[in-house]
Amino acid sequence: MVEADFGTASGFARAVFAEAEYLLGSLNRHVKPVHPDVQRLIFVCLGNVNRSAFATAVARLRTSATRSIGLGAAAGARPPRSAIRCAASLGVDLSSHLATHIDDYDFQPGDLLLAMEIRHARFLVERGIPPSAICLLGHWSVPRRIHLHDPHMLSETYLGACFTRIDVAVNKLLDELLAAGSPCMKSPSGGCHEALVSS
Repeated sequence: MVEADFGTASGFARAVFAEAEYLLGSLNRHVKPVHPDVQRLIFVCLGNVNRSAFATAVARLRTSATRSIGLGAAAGARPPRSAIRCAASLGVDLSSHLATHIDDYDFQPGDLLLAMEIRHARFLVERGIPPSAICLLGHWSVPRRIHLHDPHMLSETYLGACFTRIDVAVNKLLDELLAAGSPCMKSPSGGCHEALVSS
């Protein structure tokens, strides 16, 4: 059960510690309601071939104002076949995705960076990104999962669970932005996601 739901024992431990930090209030600046003036969504993970790649592909079904980056990405890397298959089963196409390293990203006012892990958020702060522009995507998952553990090289069962959580979280976030009249939701997309999550 641990491997299917959390990926690894380490993933379980990190999820527990992340939830504890959330309950203690130490993550408040990264789980606040989103600002209505968000212009662009930037999804962040480590390699930019699984979590953030999938998140931005989900978001792109509803808005074009999105991109993704990896803190340790190999620029131009493609998602593994397992990620492409899993995404396709959820109605999302990852086949043309190419990884982008954070060094090829320039922060712009109005960017909202959505990190998959607490350490990603803290790394972004150390890079000079304003803390007010960084949120933890798992805050919008249902149920909440502050730590979205890296599925790379793990079981396809966990990969599916991880992508499903991200799908729910992204759509719940987009619903919130839409309700707030955010400019990022006024950018047209090429399609419509069938499984929207109500706020």
